[in-house]
Parts: sequence; C-alpha cells; structure tokens
Amino acid sequence: MARYRKPHLLLITTDQQRGDCLGCEGHPAVETPYVDQIAEKGARFRHAYTSVPSCTPARAGIITGMDPWNHGRLTMTGNDPLDYPATLPGELSDAGYHTRLVGKAHHAPQRTLQGFHDTCLDESGRRDAGFISDYHAHFDRAKEGEYGYRDHSIEWNSWMARPSHLPEHLHPTYWTASEAIRAVETRDPTRPLFLWMSFARPHSPYDPPQAYWDMYVDHPHIPAAHVGDWAARYDRPVADVNAPRTRRSDREIHRGRAGYYGNISFIDHQIGRVLYEYGKRDPEGLANTLIVFTSDHGDMMGDHHHWRKTYPYEGSARIPCVVQWPTAWGEDVPRGQILNEPIELRDIMPTFLDAAGLDAPDSVDGESLLSLCNGTASDWRPFVQGEHTQCYDHEHGMQYVTDGDEKYIWFHHTGEEQFFDLRTDPHECHDLTRDPRTAERIDVWRKRLAQVNEERGDPRGQGGQLVPQPEGALRLSPNYSRWRDAAAARMGDWQGS
Repeated sequence: MARYRKPHLLLITTDQQRGDCLGCEGHPAVETPYVDQIAEKGARFRHAYTSVPSCTPARAGIITGMDPWNHGRLTMTGNDPLDYPATLPGELSDAGYHTRLVGKAHHAPQRTLQGFHDTCLDESGRRDAGFISDYHAHFDRAKEGEYGYRDHSIEWNSWMARPSHLPEHLHPTYWTASEAIRAVETRDPTRPLFLWMSFARPHSPYDPPQAYWDMYVDHPHIPAAHVGDWAARYDRPVADVNAPRTRRSDREIHRGRAGYYGNISFIDHQIGRVLYEYGKRDPEGLANTLIVFTSDHGDMMGDHHHWRKTYPYEGSARIPCVVQWPTAWGEDVPRGQILNEPIELRDIMPTFLDAAGLDAPDSVDGESLLSLCNGTASDWRPFVQGEHTQCYDHEHGMQYVTDGDEKYIWFHHTGEEQFFDLRTDPHECHDLTRDPRTAERIDVWRKRLAQVNEERGDPRGQGGQLVPQPEGALRLSPNYSRWRDAAAARMGDWQGS
C-alpha cells in the first residue's frame, strides 16, 4: 500500500488509569510491555495531567482541545447535545481522514458523532433509556449461557474486586480490541485513518479475566495505600460498596489493586494484539502511524482513604501519556525521550493536527506535543491547571495548579488549601500549608491560580485574589449554555428543513 504523506493517527485511551501504573514508570508490580515499547519508540511524559478528573469532562478536553472553562464541563453534570466550534475528528474529517471510534465515548447523546464518520460503542455498565451499546448487543448475541454481563455482583463504582465470570473473548476489553482490528481492516484505503481505540477499563468493576487476576492476587510487590497526615477525617469504614471515601482493610485494598492491575495488563496485551494484526495486514501503514496512549483520569485506589476519581491528588489527576512516532519521520523527532514539561489532555488535539499538517483552530487552548519533542516549542507552559466542581459533597469543589514538582490545591466552596512538594513527597502524604517555610511558595501558586481564573472570566479569580463560591455554584461554566444553544439552533434548522 502506498504511503500517505499524512500519517495515520491512532489514539489509544484507557478509562481511569493512574499515571504511575506503567512498567516504564517503574511501578513495582504492573506489567505493560506493549505500552512500554510504544514509549521506547517515541516519548514518555512524566508530568501529564487531566484538567477535569472524571470521564465526560476529560473527554470533552480531548475532543475539543479546550480549557474546561471554555468547553463548559466542570463536572459530570450535563447531558445536553453540544455544538463545539471545532472537534478533533471533525477537523480531520474535513482534511480527508477517515475517522472512527471504537469503545467508550461518553458523549451526550450517546450516539453523537462529534465529527467521526462512524462509532462502535462500549458504554460499559450503562443501559440508558433507548440506548443499548454495541458491546451489549454483541454480548447478548454471543453469550454461551444464561448469564448476564454484571452477574459477578461487583457494582460499577465499587472498591471490590474479583475475576470476571465471562469467557475472555466476551470481556469488553477483548471486544474493543477486536472492533479496532475490524476498523483497521475495513477502513477506506484511499484515505489516511484516524482511529480512537477507547477501552472502558481499568475503571471499576475491577474484573479482569482469571489469568490476569492470577498475575497479581498473590503478587508480593503490590504497594499498600498511601495515607497522608491530613487524611484522618476520612479514616472510617463506610458500609456502601460504592463509597468514594472509606477506609478499607489492607486485604481489601490488595485485592482491589490486583483486579485493577489485572485490567491494565489485559488492556496492554490487547493493544499488542491490535498492533500485531495491524502490522501483519499493513506493515507500511503501521510504520506510518502516529500513536498516542493516555487515559482520561486516574483512580485513587484507597490512597488517603479515597477511591475512584474527581480528586486533585496524583492518583486521580495524573495520567499516563506516551507517544510513538511514525518510522517515516526518521530522526527528525528523537526516540526514547522522557520529558518533564507539564502537559494535559487538551494537547492531544493540536498534536494530531500538527502531525497531519493542519493548523489548530482558534478555539483550541492546547499545544502540540510534537513541537515540544522536536525542540521547536519556544515557550512551553510553566504549569497546568485542573479542577472539578462539586460532586460527592459540599467540600468537593476544587482547583489545582502544578508543574509536576509542586502542587497547590484550593477548595472553592470551603476556602481550604493544600500544598505538596512532589519532589520529596510524590504520594502527597505531607500537607505543607502550615509550614512557615512554604508560605512564600504557596502565595506564588495562589496568585497563579487567581490569574488563570481572572483571565478566563471565572468568578473564582477577582482582583488578583481567589474568591470562594457558594455551595452548588459553578456546576458548569457559562460556555456550556453557549454550546448547548448552538446545538439546539442547529437541530432546529435541521428539523425545520
């Protein structure tokens, strides 16, 4: 097959994978040989973060390249159709790419294309009214007995874990890889391909196939949960299996991590399966493919008695990010780089557009990682900012700023602050806000966050100061209404035509 001047583009995402959970990150237990191989052929970013650590808003950042204030989603709230000024698949479609998504999208409404030519969806445990995902339809057709997808009794957001009761080939992770192979095989051969392969794991339920459970359940080096000197207020067991904050026993945490790590290794092996089949069928096409691997957010996994996501701490906010450059690029971009600059999900869209020879639209707030890796970035950002508005309780609304070495956290309903030196305390066990030696550094970061808010018209920054907001405020930014109204107008025009 003739090589395209534009590279093929492959975006691989997982759901809820911590930034430290890769073999190439030096994790003491997790095995990810195929993702590690991708990093060896490109770059690994040590300080990659999500700007909003939950599914829907994080994915809005991926698909639009926008700051969360600008795309409007500051939490999971909001299921309206939105008409963004530009999306990654939309721009690539307009430029001649065949654009496809397989796996988890988490759009609203579920079948919204957002510029993709076609999607094949796994929305995991969600069976909303009028919507059955393609995975569920496949499962119901292919299952070999009278059992259901969720018959293992592990809730969707539970901290519990066990091996899957499903045959490996019916697990959603296997299905997503199979559909990705099918998407490569059935693509338009006259166009370059953009494929988003989006796995719905390692997000709970922590239910890997038996073989992957066995890899970790007796593993001697699964780390214990880290508990900070500030976390005593959460040091209590809660009888809810979905509790976002609860103290669990060492054994429960070990089993939870065994299931979580098993999901990660299963995904990694399926990535290897996809790349093998792609290379067997079209070796020249694979050689001309830019690959980005990342996740939408992390998982606390019991650290500080916290579970799941939506938190500013490293387990929730820091994500993996590795890239593999096309072979055809030769030595124009160095291989095997390990970069320390702070990056975030909004950088994915301009990276792919840059690789395709396209300018980023004015609505895009991110920057191309390619410019960082090939040395053409003249002035990379000094820090990233993230946030999540109220979710589990009134304490929950927060913002954070970090450069990967230090992190400042502000809770915008309570006014509380936290500050961590990540160089000496990577697990955020020691809150330094009461240490007089850090007062000057905290003030620097406090002013940085206030400036970010003020510049984007966010009421949380006024006159160079951070301004607390009443409980319930800022569930969404004003821009959410802007894109919702644009979608309503477009749909009205279509319905009236």
